[in-house]
Amino acid sequence: METSLKHEHSLWQKGYKLVAGVDEVGRGSWAGPIVAGAVAIEHKKLSQLKKQSWFKQVADSKLLTPQKRETIFKACEKKVIWSVGVVNNKEIDKIGIGSANRRVIHLAVNNLPRKPNYILTDYVAKLANEVAGIPTKVLVDGDAKVFSIALASIMAKVYRDRLMIKYHAKYPGYGFAQNKGYGTAQHLVVLKKLGPSPLHRRSYRPVSACLV
Repeated sequence: METSLKHEHSLWQKGYKLVAGVDEVGRGSWAGPIVAGAVAIEHKKLSQLKKQSWFKQVADSKLLTPQKRETIFKACEKKVIWSVGVVNNKEIDKIGIGSANRRVIHLAVNNLPRKPNYILTDYVAKLANEVAGIPTKVLVDGDAKVFSIALASIMAKVYRDRLMIKYHAKYPGYGFAQNKGYGTAQHLVVLKKLGPSPLHRRSYRPVSACLV
């Protein structure tokens, strides 16, 4: 499925000049933070962006290789208006992943250097029709269908992957550089052997089962 700018064009035609796509990554991970990316696209800059080589390569981050995501990230990080929000594992354990998901979306939007006029976001349960006081539309499979949401998913994924690689150096036994904190057979073996690291989400069942 190719992403499109259909939703953005509809909003631009209605007078919303700066439309932001938002998506999160890391919801299902056993360790590390949940991260949301936000990318705001200005209609008058669209023709300029379309000339960039990375533009047609944008897709749902889950469908791209790590190398392709890095290439797109490096090519557009200074070409678009973007930001991230981060909620760490301790906060996730405290408020629950659903609340953390909604909070990280708000953080990403609030961290944008320019306030958007409208927000498009991938599906988030119980997310209101406004985020940070800005009208918001929630779209099922938005990261696969909507260009700005797909690009936000790439920015969030690369940002979070880089964080987890840094954490690997601090907690080398868990394979964070490879698994990025997600559940794998090897991750579970190490978790049972070493117990949870300070990065692990203790409210998650595979982790809580390894607490001593």
